[in-house]
Amino acid sequence: MLYFSQLPEITGGKILSATTISSPIEHLLIDSRRLTAPATSLFFAINGERHDGHQFVKDLYAKGVRQFVIEENNSYISTATDLQDALVIIVSNSVRALQRIAAWHRNQFSIPVIGITGSNGKTIVKEWLTTLLSNKYQVVKSPRSYNSQVGVPLSVWQINGSHTLGIFEAGISQPDEMVYLEKTIQPTIGIFTNIGTAHDEGFISRQQKIAEKAKLFEHCEAVVYCEEHTEIHEYLSAHLPSHIKRWTWKRIDMSLASMGKGESENLMHCITLMQHLGISQTEIETQLQLIHPVSMRLELKQGIRGCYLIDDTYNNDLAGLQIALDFLSNQQQRAKKTVILSDVLESGEPEKQLYTRIAALVHSKNIDRLIGIGEVISRNADCFNIPTLLFPTTESFLKKAHTLFSNELILIKGARTFRFERIIQKLQQKTHGTVLEINLDAIVHNLNYFRSKLKPHTKLMAMVKAFAYGSGSAEVASLLQFHRVDYLAVAYADEGVILRENGITLPIMVMNPSEETFQQIIDYQLEPEIYSPRILQEFLNFLENNDQSAKIHVKVETGMHRLGFEEEHIPQLINKLQNNHHRVQVAAIFSHLAASDDPTEREYTLQQIKQLDKISSLLTEALGYKPIRHIVNSAGIAHYPEGQFDMVRLGIGLYGVGANETEQEHLKTVGTLKTTISQIKHEKPGETVGYGRRGKVTRDSTTATIAIGYADGFDRRFSIGTGSVWINGQLAPVIGSVCMDMSMVDITNIEAQEGDEVIIFGEQLPVQQLARWAGTIPYEIMTGISERVKRIFYTE
Repeated sequence: MLYFSQLPEITGGKILSATTISSPIEHLLIDSRRLTAPATSLFFAINGERHDGHQFVKDLYAKGVRQFVIEENNSYISTATDLQDALVIIVSNSVRALQRIAAWHRNQFSIPVIGITGSNGKTIVKEWLTTLLSNKYQVVKSPRSYNSQVGVPLSVWQINGSHTLGIFEAGISQPDEMVYLEKTIQPTIGIFTNIGTAHDEGFISRQQKIAEKAKLFEHCEAVVYCEEHTEIHEYLSAHLPSHIKRWTWKRIDMSLASMGKGESENLMHCITLMQHLGISQTEIETQLQLIHPVSMRLELKQGIRGCYLIDDTYNNDLAGLQIALDFLSNQQQRAKKTVILSDVLESGEPEKQLYTRIAALVHSKNIDRLIGIGEVISRNADCFNIPTLLFPTTESFLKKAHTLFSNELILIKGARTFRFERIIQKLQQKTHGTVLEINLDAIVHNLNYFRSKLKPHTKLMAMVKAFAYGSGSAEVASLLQFHRVDYLAVAYADEGVILRENGITLPIMVMNPSEETFQQIIDYQLEPEIYSPRILQEFLNFLENNDQSAKIHVKVETGMHRLGFEEEHIPQLINKLQNNHHRVQVAAIFSHLAASDDPTEREYTLQQIKQLDKISSLLTEALGYKPIRHIVNSAGIAHYPEGQFDMVRLGIGLYGVGANETEQEHLKTVGTLKTTISQIKHEKPGETVGYGRRGKVTRDSTTATIAIGYADGFDRRFSIGTGSVWINGQLAPVIGSVCMDMSMVDITNIEAQEGDEVIIFGEQLPVQQLARWAGTIPYEIMTGISERVKRIFYTE
């Protein structure tokens, strides 16, 4: 057990509290939103590039946390030390303190530890090794892909006395990072999976990146890698100390040839490591039968009867359960929350102790109901103090599953042996082969990129109009609410109503209010954009007649010439606002840039910014209070800092489309629209394909009919070779006309089978390219995806 009084010696920090310092530490906390056990948590206030954890110290204190690590030279020190009975230690760097504490914890155990690094495959190798070695070892591992400077120490902190082997990932993005991870993990065996382009921008050369990653192995007894990765082999051969044994392999076992190259390599790393551990070939072959594909994504899907499903069915351990429950807690689409949980296998803990911990974790997340599947969880039902249903097997549950759920959020998390994918199949809303996958991690990355461009006190309004640019408004809004954006904006009142009905409590601006929606605006606490004398008077009349008051956003004309009060209307506007101050409060004064993405129009944009400053100053002086001011959009955030005022509006950039190539390099792809091949045909010269015989075949050709058409949002402008899709690494042009529900593409010289995946747009085929083919802009392509195309939201 670690006590607060030990921290100065471990971290080199200084305790600032006068309070007794013998409190135990059981949980390391870096995110205030993931608090589960206040009394025994130690919170690390990390001053990061985009967030400062110190601002949440007071909130956590109010929730019962009493132990804090804060950084020196920080304005929050006085706030922390003024908190009665709080235990506060000041350190030079909170991340380094976290790592030193985890390293101290690692030193309490003499178990072998496998450290895995490389550009790709780390998580799959870790998961497969856990499966392959589970018959010989009690394994503790990184949850999901916790391989960062903070993820590694949180992973290592999980080690307890029941574990006999650790398997941890280590990832770096720049020099001088691995040395800290090596001290934290202290691996005895290393695996170097491969080297690729990931994070190349952080290193001056590929050789430097290899050298930095190899620092993980400095105190290992052995390292596993593939000799055919020449750069890795040459470096390790030349630089590994002679006492470190190199276990290498060259050629993939022929029995693995049916797997993809990446999967085969991953498995060969596992097999070679097992050989190093002295496991016989017969036993290795027996264990290999347990290997299954690993889903590294936690997915949010639409279910039957108004439900949402969180699919996390590939394993079930305590750390993974915590992550999945955090994700469930973030979702606000439905009020009722249910967890379907299998037996938690191979934890090494006495079962009563384990399920008591699980029950406390579930209770801390305000779960309404637990459905337990398995004999062990069933006999520990008395640990849970929430409504609980128990089933001995997955099969017995499936017989009753269709009657048990309605309008709720359901987390489905089970050990592999329980085959919970069958539950997903039973409860998922049936879809055709076309889906739009939304990468929630990419949205967060893009949000944080734009946040990094903001001045310290600039607020952020996120645009979720038009179904969140096609991405799914309620789901995206829930994520943005969790990540503390300040405002949301929708086009119409009914979009705001949907968000409110899905648990969104953030302020919401409605950009196109109308008289028939005023009642909705009041009932759901929405804030209308007021852009003309007419709409202002109509809204004032409504408020007066119904004895109501509201916040409004006043839009002024600065050069877009679309909506907004003209400068000549400002005196009249001021008069109306002053005479009706008891009815309306101006939340914001704003305008719209016309050409912020065009560098040749810089002078025009600066003039618009200047005009808003002028008009908003007049209004602010007349009102006697200071509304929020905003004009800058995604394209203007980085290029017009003088226009940030009090808030910016983030739209298309949030969804991964940058204003230029330089900005695009910093953004991640959010949406991937994909479908499948329904049928493959072989055509002869002279034959035609599709309606109107518009697809002319001029050679022996192979065509594929794919399950997407213009009713799904695949534009008819892509017909007759104008557009293409991505199949198995190659472009396949559209042949003939795009139909309502399907399209045909030429796959001559592409190896493909019926059922293969087809990418319409995504990382391999950017949406910007589709826009160029169609002669339009990415907005139109993205917002044109039909709502009948099911959305799947996932996080890695």
